[in-house]
Amino acid sequence: MERWSMVQILQRHWVLASSLVVTGIGLIFVRRWCSGGVCKSKAKLDGKTVIVTGANVGIGKETAKDLAQRGARVILACRDLVKASKAADEIRKESGNRNVLVQKLDLSSLQSVHSFANKIIETETCLDILINNAGIMRCPKWKTEDGFEMQFGVNHLGHFLLTNLLLDLLKKSAPSRIVTVSSLAHIRGKINFDDINLENCYDPAVSYEQSKLANVLFTRELAKKLKGTGVTANCLHPGVIKTELLRHLYPTLSIWWKILLVPVSILTFKRAWQGAQTSIYCAVSEELNDVSGLYFSDCAVKAAAPQGRDDEAAKRLWELSEKMVGLESEGQRLHVPES
Repeated sequence: MERWSMVQILQRHWVLASSLVVTGIGLIFVRRWCSGGVCKSKAKLDGKTVIVTGANVGIGKETAKDLAQRGARVILACRDLVKASKAADEIRKESGNRNVLVQKLDLSSLQSVHSFANKIIETETCLDILINNAGIMRCPKWKTEDGFEMQFGVNHLGHFLLTNLLLDLLKKSAPSRIVTVSSLAHIRGKINFDDINLENCYDPAVSYEQSKLANVLFTRELAKKLKGTGVTANCLHPGVIKTELLRHLYPTLSIWWKILLVPVSILTFKRAWQGAQTSIYCAVSEELNDVSGLYFSDCAVKAAAPQGRDDEAAKRLWELSEKMVGLESEGQRLHVPES
């Protein structure tokens, strides 16, 4: 009887140990799966000039550091110059590249976007890669300096204006690339053309999803307009990453959700350098030299949501955006080459 009890105890321990091993292996695979792809390109960027918006923290900083390590002249376009200067110092030290600069850019101000673009045009002879990385997520009902809903204004309109103002320099530097950081959240997005600033019913999540869908539609229409110029435009989902982008989300969660998010974030959230991989891939990979108008995730082409492939909506959004940022009235509309 005693011997049988010992066998049962050993069996239970074996089952427990096996369960722990299987669970551990499963968690390792989940972690690897959530980590996503890695940019394997060894492309060098000596003599190239790159702009990365929002490059003082998170995936923007990691993207800028990688491109600096490849030899590029990297311009950190940031709202907070103190943080940006600190980030630039760290990137110079870690990359060994002294050619890392900081320029003021506040995407919530059209005047700031114009000032930044004018300075770049005056001081830079070429622009090989523009990475529209900066963003804001699920903030309260705030407005930009020009009266636009903040998430749509920063995530879409600011980058829309910036890209258009720098297009001549990008074309002059062709082959060149425009990379815009969108999000998987675009699959739930809808462009509220009748209430673009969500004045009637503001919801932080709905606003974020609209702005990320706008990134996808902007890229689609931009690629069509740039056909034949040597400038490509692509967008991407970087993955779920624990960065400052989540700072407006956490205060809205209950204590139980916050507790639950700790193990979930450890197991599934990407680190910043992992989240930067698809941006880097779209910026440097040789296999994308002539690829434009696509949506990427984990360093691979993925199908955007149906509403992100709506050409009519993309054209309508472009025309609305032109009016909102004043490009149409200034006669600065993007020239479309004749077919």
